[in-house]
Amino acid sequence: MTATIIDGKIIAAEVRAEAKVEVEKFVSLYNTNPCLAVVLVGENPASQVYVRTKSKMAKEIGMDIEDHIKDKDISEKDLIDLIAQLNNDKKVNGILVQLPLPEHIDSRVIIDAIDPIKDADGFHALNVGRNSIGGDLLKKSFVPCTPLGCYLMLKKNIPNLAGMHAVIIGRSNIVGKPMAQLLLEESCTVTTVHSKTKDIETITRQADILVAAVGRPLMVKADWIKPGAVVIDVGINRVENPSDTSKTMLVGDVDYVNAMSVASAITPVPGGVGPMTIACLLRNTVQAAFRQKISKI
Repeated sequence: MTATIIDGKIIAAEVRAEAKVEVEKFVSLYNTNPCLAVVLVGENPASQVYVRTKSKMAKEIGMDIEDHIKDKDISEKDLIDLIAQLNNDKKVNGILVQLPLPEHIDSRVIIDAIDPIKDADGFHALNVGRNSIGGDLLKKSFVPCTPLGCYLMLKKNIPNLAGMHAVIIGRSNIVGKPMAQLLLEESCTVTTVHSKTKDIETITRQADILVAAVGRPLMVKADWIKPGAVVIDVGINRVENPSDTSKTMLVGDVDYVNAMSVASAITPVPGGVGPMTIACLLRNTVQAAFRQKISKI
């Protein structure tokens, strides 16, 4: 068996194309472009690259971008004041605060300062709660971009997920927990494993769907995977390149090369989940723009 590669770049291009159509519809109705405000604190190189990529792709689909670059020493109060300013700016439809933030700033305080209807990242407690409840409330919530991207890739590969056993490695608020909620909503049986779980590999071998979001390079070996399982690798880890130790390379949380002979389908790293995260951010922002015109959250 050789796994089918779930190409995130192709699916992300489809999501961006759909978002572009919605942007054009919004412009024709309201004579203004949807606008995403991105707040970056400090000089984290990975965050800087990510923000530039978001800005580039947003502009490509006709969306306006406001980049707010702040010094790493900004006070929590000043950052909250900036969020309040963006909340009150009718031109701004989506707000994203790039994580991680400096240690002296409480990320939860900042995220919950964002107006929930402008919460393009889907991290506000109100959106988290609505995603957890599910049902009709999903129409009012914003789903975090990375798990939403994983979900769309799964649905592309398996339209009917009902009854499947999904195992998620990792319990973060950014990926693990919202991913579990999305799959529960699809009537999957969901198991979450984490650093305190005993004998993880025995549990992962039961999974029809395996989502790895733990941030440990090549942690998931081929013998952790049930033959024929679909594997979504959320990990993005920079490691030494074994063929040239003067350089580095990106790998996921899954031993991709060996997993290819066991899984039925798998996402690559890079080129899998990463492009989907940005595409879903754009999708959320356009949805936010429409909701702000027709309703209150």
